[in-house]
Amino acid sequence: MAYFANAAEVDQYIGEMFRMAGDHPEVGEKMKAAGIVMRVEYSDPDCVVTVGFQDPMRVESGETDLKPDITLVMRADTADKFWRGDYNLAVGLAKGQVKAKGPVNKILKLVPLTKPLFPVYRDLVKDKDAAVS
Repeated sequence: MAYFANAAEVDQYIGEMFRMAGDHPEVGEKMKAAGIVMRVEYSDPDCVVTVGFQDPMRVESGETDLKPDITLVMRADTADKFWRGDYNLAVGLAKGQVKAKGPVNKILKLVPLTKPLFPVYRDLVKDKDAAVS
């Protein structure tokens, strides 16, 4: 069974993680300085989250006027594992578990910035984890 019940939950947790990332004291400024737009198309459940890595960060669920520089396609459960620190995105891309259109190197430069955000995400989902257990 999928971790997220519906698209609203994907936005509630994954979308919110991106919203919080721009304000993170250690990595927020670096993320906003990336100057790219990333669209992530999640499946199981289906959901689209677009992130504008700019100042201020823009995070939009569903269709948007933001034009992506890169698009990632993955299962929502894969994103959950990534944000917990349990999934290597570069390996997932190499194995075809995550598909990408656009300059992958730009996203891979952002991946190391996400490590300090893993505890933030785990705290964000702790009540959901407790309810699922």
